[in-house]
Amino acid sequence: MPSFGRAAKAGPGADTAPAQPKKPIYRHLYFWVLVGIALGIAVGLLFPAQAAGMRWLADLFIALVKVVIAPTIFCTVAVGIAGMGNLAKAGGLAMRTMVYFTATTIVALALGLITVNIMQPGVGLNMSFDEADAADTIAAVEGTETGVSGFLMQIVPDSFFSAFVDGQLLQVLLLAVLVACALTMLGRRGEPAVRALDTMSHIMFGVIKIVMFTAPIGAFGGMAFTIGEHGSKVLGSLAFFMLSFYITCVVFIVVVLGLIARVAGFSLFKMIRLIRDELLIVLGTSSSESVLPRMMVKMEAAGVRKSTVGLTIPTGYSFNLDGTAIYMAMGAIFIAQATGSEISVWTQIGLLVFMVISSNGAAGVSGAGLVTLAASLAAFGDVIPLAGIALIVGIDRFMSEARALTNLTGNAVGTLVMGRWTGTLDRERLREVLDNPNSIDMDALMSYEKDEDGPAAQSPEGAPANGTADAAADGAADASEGGDRTPAEVKGS
Repeated sequence: MPSFGRAAKAGPGADTAPAQPKKPIYRHLYFWVLVGIALGIAVGLLFPAQAAGMRWLADLFIALVKVVIAPTIFCTVAVGIAGMGNLAKAGGLAMRTMVYFTATTIVALALGLITVNIMQPGVGLNMSFDEADAADTIAAVEGTETGVSGFLMQIVPDSFFSAFVDGQLLQVLLLAVLVACALTMLGRRGEPAVRALDTMSHIMFGVIKIVMFTAPIGAFGGMAFTIGEHGSKVLGSLAFFMLSFYITCVVFIVVVLGLIARVAGFSLFKMIRLIRDELLIVLGTSSSESVLPRMMVKMEAAGVRKSTVGLTIPTGYSFNLDGTAIYMAMGAIFIAQATGSEISVWTQIGLLVFMVISSNGAAGVSGAGLVTLAASLAAFGDVIPLAGIALIVGIDRFMSEARALTNLTGNAVGTLVMGRWTGTLDRERLREVLDNPNSIDMDALMSYEKDEDGPAAQSPEGAPANGTADAAADGAADASEGGDRTPAEVKGS
């Protein structure tokens, strides 16, 4: 792993006020999400027929979040890059981010291949399957271009607004980068547009804050549906494969991400405690997209500079899907084992290389994990039967939770690592937040209550509502270049 740069030094604004008494547990989001999950499990076990029809609650919650994800990503990325005031600096951050994401994806794929070959969950199963069960997935693959050319074509939208209408994050990310570059080249003439985009991002975060009140209901519906629809199948012959997948995800998080976190200078388990609310929401909804805006706010509040957060997290949602990578590797070999297909070591290596490419951008595909796995099988159809995807269609819902949780944890670690590597992490602030996660008041952060020209108002518990990344930039050596502030804020200082 490359050596990390020096941490950004905290300025006077990084000091926080003494924390006030902790809020009662019933005022925390994670408490009500846990209540929703528990009630969902109970309803799924007691009333499975009725619970099987409650998926719409989870789908509705995710749909509400997705409405604002595209404009939020566009605004935050554009403002973050334009606020750097230096395209070379933004390009350097993007290059380091892609190197890190590619490396972790390769490790995740390799770990999945090693585990499935050691545990061999599909050997001896001799399971029969109905190709009709996988008809929808196969049809989705047939309508999706694969390979490098298909991936590149997927990035470019049909029109500027179609990316937002279709909710394609890769396309939105491309547009945000292009707009940010144009704003940077405009210089002072682009300042009004930067301020407008910054204001729009605050509005989107306000909408997300309102939507989050429905998170417990979404978690309830998602868990009730899962238990009611598939509960009895957990005890079937596929349980060992699911167990193997869960173990692999845990090993990746604890060993691989834990080692990376230790080298970067922070505790993985403390970081997991910091994002517990988001992890519980993902557990209930099986979608990491449902907490994307919250993760951006929380990482910034934890001490990562706004520009780094604005580029790293949205990119990670398309290029750092560690859980999906593990699922793809294990799923492909499991199908081969269960159908008696012989896969050589070299073929598995070729499959790994192909999946490094096909896993990128999976977040922009409906039913990402299953469809992307099927696309990979289609490329190796001469050795692994594509129809074998029907073997795991029934349990995909159970595995989606582990995929989403692993993806989210990997992106959180990646954001902190990139902050450390690029010297845009306030390490003192991060240490304080990890030791006392309640110092971050998400209600105050999501409201973005700011003075007209000043920094974000402090939360009731003393945490600056915009984190301390911007405040730290005031005392950093590169303050003359604008740091993370918008051109207008630099002018005003």
